[in-house]
Amino acid sequence: MPRSRKHLPPFRVTALVLLLAPVMRAALPQNTSQSSTPKSFEKQSAQQKSPSRDEEFQQAIDSAGNDRAALVRNLEAFLKKYPEAPQRVRIYRALVEATLQLRDTTRAADYAERIVSLAPDDMSMTLVAIQLLERNGDEAGLRRATNYSTRVLEYIDRGNDEKSPKISKEEWETSKKHDRMTVLLLRGRLYLKLHETSKAQKDFEDSYGFEAGSGAAEKLGEIAELNKDLPRAIQQYARAFALADGSKTTPDRREIRQNLGNVWRLAHGSDEGLGEYVLRTYDEVTAAPGKPNTARNTGAKEPFEFILRRVPDGGALPLSAEKGKILVVNFWATWCGPCRALEPVFDRVAIDFHQSHDVLFLAADCDEDETLVPPYVKEVKPQTTVVFADGLDRLFDVNSFPTVVIIDRAGKIIYRGEGYDEVTFRQSLTAAIHQALDATAASRKP
Repeated sequence: MPRSRKHLPPFRVTALVLLLAPVMRAALPQNTSQSSTPKSFEKQSAQQKSPSRDEEFQQAIDSAGNDRAALVRNLEAFLKKYPEAPQRVRIYRALVEATLQLRDTTRAADYAERIVSLAPDDMSMTLVAIQLLERNGDEAGLRRATNYSTRVLEYIDRGNDEKSPKISKEEWETSKKHDRMTVLLLRGRLYLKLHETSKAQKDFEDSYGFEAGSGAAEKLGEIAELNKDLPRAIQQYARAFALADGSKTTPDRREIRQNLGNVWRLAHGSDEGLGEYVLRTYDEVTAAPGKPNTARNTGAKEPFEFILRRVPDGGALPLSAEKGKILVVNFWATWCGPCRALEPVFDRVAIDFHQSHDVLFLAADCDEDETLVPPYVKEVKPQTTVVFADGLDRLFDVNSFPTVVIIDRAGKIIYRGEGYDEVTFRQSLTAAIHQALDATAASRKP
């Protein structure tokens, strides 16, 4: 899905550096010349002529001096008198900086949102607004922040700008993944504060999928613990512990260790085996990822030209041998919670059609680190044939999980469903398979 785009600047807004002086210099005309007009005449002229808007603006700044509180009062008074002042966006920026120095995050968020309203493509200020609204924590503000987060994600995906020639394509793609990871983690936290746990979980899973991070893993551990899913809580807390590096941008490793110990003891009755489990998890998450699936089948242009590998033995599954059948393919990943929920339902649909020799069900794994897949399959024990996607996901432009497609005898997609709706999934997939079978039967009639 190649598009012309440039990665968004990094979203690590840990401190605001909005320099007030340059803002004011840009906003105001400067006059450094000395007047030779007699003072008496100046006084008489002042009585006859009111100061201009720009002169009032300058007075608002000058009279405040170094007093940030006075500056806020003066600029707000100026905006009240001149609400449509042409330099108001720069004034709002100055007010964001000044109110943050005064530790007034509510006011700072208000002015940040005003900037976003006037300049919706200002992603840096949009992120400032999101983080301030998250810090303030009221429900209405959190909901606006989730909308802003979605806007930022759409901006990343839209990518209207060209890649900088100073960075390689690989660096560019890595930066975009990091951008998505960061914003999804941020939006997930917002959903969690709004008690929309399923949405939060999906964002954390997607965030971890773009770039394995301790922040997303820790939150997934918390959700699993709340859901009494101790094995998954242990897995996620162990990942978070292994990935935390002690910096200010990652969770507190000591706190993660405490949470991990608590759920391990609940599940096992003691700490025995925990150390070995943590070391094994560390080896898994820090190991070089397996060879990317997209490196395989690079010359294949049609589905039935692909040769897939079975899990766990790696045996070849050439789809050319299945030509003439209807393929029902579930694209999934080990880190994807909705995939885990969908899998048993997908199995039941496959069982419903087990007598039909014209349908082949496949569960195609898309993990970058293939070493995670065999243990997962051993744990979950899916009933359908599990394979590595090996580039089939690339052919069908699969970018979210789970994605289920039905491919007809000619290799064309006749059904595509993204995500998992427990109410409609089984019925809609079953109906689509029946429709495909009817079309196959009709085509065979003389």
